[in-house]
Amino acid sequence: MTVSGLSYSFAGGPVLFDKLDFSVQAGEFVALLAPSGAGKTTLFRLLAGLVKPDAGEIRLGGSSESQSPGQKRRIGYMPQRDCLMSWRNVLDNAALGLELSGVPRQEARRRVRELLPSFGLEGTEQKRPHELSGGMRQRVSFLRSLLSGGDPLLLDEPFSALDAMTRASMQEWLLQIWEQHRKTVLFITHDVDEALLLSDRVLVAATSPISSLQQVAVGLQRPRDYSAVLEPSFIQLKRQILEQLGRTPVIKEGAGQ
Repeated sequence: MTVSGLSYSFAGGPVLFDKLDFSVQAGEFVALLAPSGAGKTTLFRLLAGLVKPDAGEIRLGGSSESQSPGQKRRIGYMPQRDCLMSWRNVLDNAALGLELSGVPRQEARRRVRELLPSFGLEGTEQKRPHELSGGMRQRVSFLRSLLSGGDPLLLDEPFSALDAMTRASMQEWLLQIWEQHRKTVLFITHDVDEALLLSDRVLVAATSPISSLQQVAVGLQRPRDYSAVLEPSFIQLKRQILEQLGRTPVIKEGAGQ
């Protein structure tokens, strides 16, 4: 995915993006780190073709031709809320994207069943969303997004509503799932630790309006788990990003957040 000269502002409101350029390579996990209210979710809506930009172009899949502004694109989009349908069970919620794309219901269910064990959802097929924990609901939502066939996957702070312990568990789970499927991922967060733990690169938006993104390459070895946050190299990268965001880090070597 390549974004060139992207500009956007709400009608009568401030400019959010001003001639923004960035790219995400196939199979790469990239985190977009910015303060709350900077327009991260609006950026995802622009990338998905749900909102029309004022200027600029978005190219997907290495195509030499850009999509027309405002045109909906085949992108997997997982919002902050899981948006599961209360009247559908796990099996049918996860199959929804496939059904909407024209896959027969029984075939969609078969594909979901194949992946339930690797997503830690085996045995939950008939459960309704209210019977699941927050982490389990997010797993169903991610499975639905993955099966939609879209690439890249846009993940909009999917773990922000979870408690700290569940969030750490879900981060490790996402690392494992990404290793298996190697989808192209653009992940929104305002948590520095989360950005570094998950990604190959972190794109930092330190100014408003967003006209450029500072790039931080994450050289941590894969596969990873949560213990990576204790590594000296992780702490050094965290210090670098906090400085880019204009914060004065007070971090002791050998200690995580």
